Amino acid sequence: MTADSPPDDKSMPLLEHLLELRRRLMWSLLAFALAFALCYAFSQDIYGFLVRPLARILAQHGDGERRMIYTALTEAFFTHMKVSAFAAAFLCFPVWAGQLWAFVAPGLYRHEKRAFFPFLFATPVLFLMGAALVYFVIMPLAWKFFISFEATEGGLPIQLEAKVGEYLSLVMTLIFAFGMAFQMPVVLTLLTRVGLITSKDLAEKRRFAIVGVFIFAAIVTPPDMISQISLAVPMVALYELSILSSKWAERQRASAELIAGEADEPPLVEETDFNE
Repeated sequence: MTADSPPDDKSMPLLEHLLELRRRLMWSLLAFALAFALCYAFSQDIYGFLVRPLARILAQHGDGERRMIYTALTEAFFTHMKVSAFAAAFLCFPVWAGQLWAFVAPGLYRHEKRAFFPFLFATPVLFLMGAALVYFVIMPLAWKFFISFEATEGGLPIQLEAKVGEYLSLVMTLIFAFGMAFQMPVVLTLLTRVGLITSKDLAEKRRFAIVGVFIFAAIVTPPDMISQISLAVPMVALYELSILSSKWAERQRASAELIAGEADEPPLVEETDFNE
């Protein structure tokens, strides 16, 4: 066994793999159930937090008391269920990542563990950065743009009465889209780590990537230039960061291959009269 070997070289039967996978899934589901119950108890507060950007814009734009409505009898109930599930998924991500790591880590070499482990921390951090960008920048700007189409003069007044279910679906879509978009450095670095792309490829395709970023931003954001630029500019910066992280991944990969090659080399035998 070399210094870079997995901690357990014994082959595990398929049934034991399936039992281990089932155990990890059960712990993950249990964590989600507990988090869901906790979040459902505070679902009204969580929904209030998500609706706060719209409430602020409505308070600045309109006079009198504003409201949100639901038109289906079960819409408000299922809105609370969606809010609880959405918040529970946020809370459970560290548990899910830990269970995934516990399942795959025994089969990894030491250098593979060192290469994979940092991404467990980078993934939630980048997702939270994308979600924060949506909540504090994109949503206020977008809601202000849409509220500007209200009209109180001339003919019948036009006033927003947003549905709670549609509003929540839009917010969750934006948060998920921005959070996944901010995973770009993780995905590109992993692809570099396994040898599918190189940092040179990323640098040479920079112009095409920038065009693709602006197209992606135009699709997932509301139809105003400020929101689109607010997503596109950070994604361009993340692409440049991906080039740097890919260079780091290439150095790490080359170092790991060198160490593995040295471990496989046969020991040198000193030539003596007995070797003739």
